[in-house]
Amino acid sequence: MSDKKLKLNIVTPNRSFYDGDASAVIVKTIDGEVGILPNHQPLVSVLDIGMIDIKNDSDIKSATINMGFIQVVDNEVSIFTDSAGWPDEIDIDRAKAARERAEQRLKEKADDLDFKRAELALKRAINRIGARESL
Repeated sequence: MSDKKLKLNIVTPNRSFYDGDASAVIVKTIDGEVGILPNHQPLVSVLDIGMIDIKNDSDIKSATINMGFIQVVDNEVSIFTDSAGWPDEIDIDRAKAARERAEQRLKEKADDLDFKRAELALKRAINRIGARESL
């Protein structure tokens, strides 16, 4: 196996979330889960709401990712996302309240725009709750 590492940079509108090396990255795209190892072919894809796993040898860190884009070129992985968070940063009460609000909006079956926004809000809340409860 190669000693080569990936250079990983995760950026949100509010901060540089992660800037460092990784031996592997696993992330959810709209086409499914993608695993990236050193020497991966060039890739540009749209991210889905989900988790990202950052592997450094035997250490694995997981974080939430909320939509965005991934680009892989020459062992450099760039992720631009609406938001990212470590599980211990998640306010579980806030996430549960967001889930309840989204579920209520979905029950009301409002117009198409509100329904889609409620679906995305529910998906984000479930993702955050799952990440926090996995601690």
